[in-house]
Amino acid sequence: MSNLKILHAPTTVGGNPQSLSKAERNLGYESYSVALEQNYINYDVDKIIFKKGKSYIFQEFYRWKEIFRLFKKYNVIHYNYGQTLAPTRSYPSTNSYPHWKILLYSDVYSRILELLDLKIAYFFKKVIAITYQGDDARQGAYCREKYLIHFAHEVSSNYYSKKGDELKKKRIDRVNKYVDLIYAVNPDLLNVLPKRAKFIPYANIDPKYWIPVWGEENPEIPHIVHAPSHREVKGTKYIIEALEKLKAEGVTFKYTLVENMSHQKARKIYETADLLVDQLLAGYYGGLAVEFMALGKPVICYMREEDMHYLPSGMWDECPIINATPETIYEVLKDWITTRKKELLPLGKKSRTYIEKWHDPIKIAKAITHDYECVYFQKKGG
Repeated sequence: MSNLKILHAPTTVGGNPQSLSKAERNLGYESYSVALEQNYINYDVDKIIFKKGKSYIFQEFYRWKEIFRLFKKYNVIHYNYGQTLAPTRSYPSTNSYPHWKILLYSDVYSRILELLDLKIAYFFKKVIAITYQGDDARQGAYCREKYLIHFAHEVSSNYYSKKGDELKKKRIDRVNKYVDLIYAVNPDLLNVLPKRAKFIPYANIDPKYWIPVWGEENPEIPHIVHAPSHREVKGTKYIIEALEKLKAEGVTFKYTLVENMSHQKARKIYETADLLVDQLLAGYYGGLAVEFMALGKPVICYMREEDMHYLPSGMWDECPIINATPETIYEVLKDWITTRKKELLPLGKKSRTYIEKWHDPIKIAKAITHDYECVYFQKKGG
C-alpha cells in the first residue's frame, strides 16, 4: 500500500481537483479535497473551510487552523487554480469592497502571508504539485500581442491589468521555486509557465457516472445549448448574433442559454441537447465541453491550432471538436443544423469515445500519482 496521503486545495474550479481526488481514492490512495469557498455550481467537495455568516476575522482563523491540521496529515499537497491555501493578493475590478479594505487585505495582510503554506510544505519536504487552469496564469498583454483571436481583445479594460499581469508573473516565478510538479489543463498556459510544466487533460468527470443520452438520428428541431460562465470570455455575443440570424432566415432549431444554475439542474438540460457551442475566443475547450462529450453530444469550439503541439501524441488528431471562430460560427452552425444534422449523432458517439480515452480521471490519476511517487521516493532518499 502506498504511503502517499494526498490533499487537493484550495478551490472547486471546474470540479477538476475533486474528481481527481475521487479517482485517486479509487486507485487505493488516501486523497482528500478541500476548498476555501463553494461556488454557485456547487461541486462535490469533501470540506469547505470558510463558514457562512462568519466574520472576516473568524474566516481567517478557520483558514490557518485547517492549514496546520491538514499539513500534519498529508504528505502530498496538490494546489489548483494557481493558488495555495494561504491568502492570495487580488484586486477586484468591481466596487463591491471599499478601496481601503482591498489595500489592507492585498497590500498588507496577503503580501506578508501569500504562499506561506507553500513554503511550510517545502520546508517539511512534502510532495508539492500545482495545476493552472486559466486566468490564474493567462496575462492580458501576452494574449493581446500573440493571439489575433482571444477574449483579451473583448473584455473590459480592467479584466486584465498591467498590475495583475505582473503579479501573475511574479507569483508563477515564486511558486516555481518551491513546487515539484507543475500542470496545466489548457495548452495555451504552457506558453507562460516554466518549461518543465506539463499538460494534463481535464479530469473533471467520471465517464461511469455520465451515461450517454443519445440524440435523435435526424433531429427535426435540433437543440443547441450555450452555457457561459462569462459572456465576454466565451464569445456569447457572436453566438447569439449567429442564432438570431438563423432564426430570421427561418431555420428550425431550439436554443437554451444556461446561466447561474447549479450543476445538477444544468445537467438535466444538457441531456436534452443535440449540440453545444462552448467558447469562441479562448482557443481550447473547457470542462463543460468534456461533460457534453461524455453525454454523447457534439461540441463547437474555437481550437487554436498553434497551441495543440502541447497535447499528447494522438490527442489532437482524434479530437472531435467542430472548430469555429467568431467569423465562421454562423456558417458552421447553419451547416450542422441543416445539411449535416444527420451527422450529429455519429459525431456525438465519436465524442464519447474520445472522452473515454483522453479524459478518464482514473487514467489521468495514474499518471499524476506516478509523478507523486517518483518525487516522494527522491525526497525520502531512495
